[in-house]
Amino acid sequence: MLRHLLKLIWQRKSRNLMLSLEILLAFVLVFALAAFAARYVQLQQLPTGFAYRDQWMVQIRTGKPLVNDAAIYDQLQRNLITLPEVKSVAFAALPVYEMSRRIGDYQRADGTGPVRIDVQDASDQYGATMDMRVTSGRWFSGADDGNDTTPVVINQLAAERLFPGAAGAPVGKLFSDASGDANPTRYRVVGVVEAYRSQGEFMAPQPFMLPRFRPGVEKEAMTIIMLKLQPGTPRAFESTLSNRIKQLQPQWSLVITPLTEARASMLSLQLVPLKIGAVIAAFLLVMVAFGLFGVLWQNTTQRIPELGLRRALGATSASIYRQIVAEQFLLSSSAMLVGLVLLVQLPLTGVMGETLNWPVFWAAAALSAGVIYLLSLLSSLYPGWRAAQLSPVQALHYE
Repeated sequence: MLRHLLKLIWQRKSRNLMLSLEILLAFVLVFALAAFAARYVQLQQLPTGFAYRDQWMVQIRTGKPLVNDAAIYDQLQRNLITLPEVKSVAFAALPVYEMSRRIGDYQRADGTGPVRIDVQDASDQYGATMDMRVTSGRWFSGADDGNDTTPVVINQLAAERLFPGAAGAPVGKLFSDASGDANPTRYRVVGVVEAYRSQGEFMAPQPFMLPRFRPGVEKEAMTIIMLKLQPGTPRAFESTLSNRIKQLQPQWSLVITPLTEARASMLSLQLVPLKIGAVIAAFLLVMVAFGLFGVLWQNTTQRIPELGLRRALGATSASIYRQIVAEQFLLSSSAMLVGLVLLVQLPLTGVMGETLNWPVFWAAAALSAGVIYLLSLLSSLYPGWRAAQLSPVQALHYE
């Protein structure tokens, strides 16, 4: 039966060419969207490296650069921790769940590199405030005072990039910035965290380092205050928090955001391209479905003598129905096979990196194949039913 269907399809190859191209186009379109969605699902399963449920973020806005004054940070630390709702206070250079990023080039102690790494300067309390778990080593602290190197905590990906083959023991190793300065800043790894993705669940894993921020010592001041609050702290606490900070620094303008809200806003923003792509894909798939339906209707009409002859020779309506649907499925399979041969080059060559890794590729291929088969089935149901209702008498009198 399969051989007979393939022979029928080949005999009408010129008519089926346009149909195959439509199916191929639809398959590639659905594959692109499915790969995008599958990558998002894959990223969502990975740890971000920090908690967000009871964490709040305060962004300091000033009309001029903030001065790194140790007294200011000490005053903020001591006053905010006295609030009964506050469990921990930390300072950072960049907010989380926002598009802000700082990236630098760094080299190993032997001068090899450079390695591009995201940077988040943070205070001694940042790890505890954000519930970050150190998998090896420790978080930097006052014990690092007086060292001639800057202590840093790095994520596992940064450890793999900076110290390949270190067998998971990068603690104590040195590296420096690759700025080309005569006296580059030297860093010493004191701890490793499993992951850190500052932009949240849909951010691709990046090498990250968190250098220690020392109030009054570093050149740049930290403009982000991170707070770990008691579970169930109401949103109304914002007023109390703002008033307490304003009492200390009345000239500051503050933006206070619970990380649950910042996360929801960030996820919504990151899903915008996927939503737009889904709308465009749905519209194009509807157009392709109408095209398939029209071509199948025309092909079935042109085959009335052939189908009527089969009925006259004893073929049942069900067998005619199955033939029309099976031919469409075989045509779809051949078109998707060509598409897969072309698309498989992307993960093979690695041109898209981890964006299209093998798990994403196979998930997208399976999902898009299912959509195309469903589309082919829906497009062939009515033409197949019409062909199945054809009587031998109608076919013999067809001109």
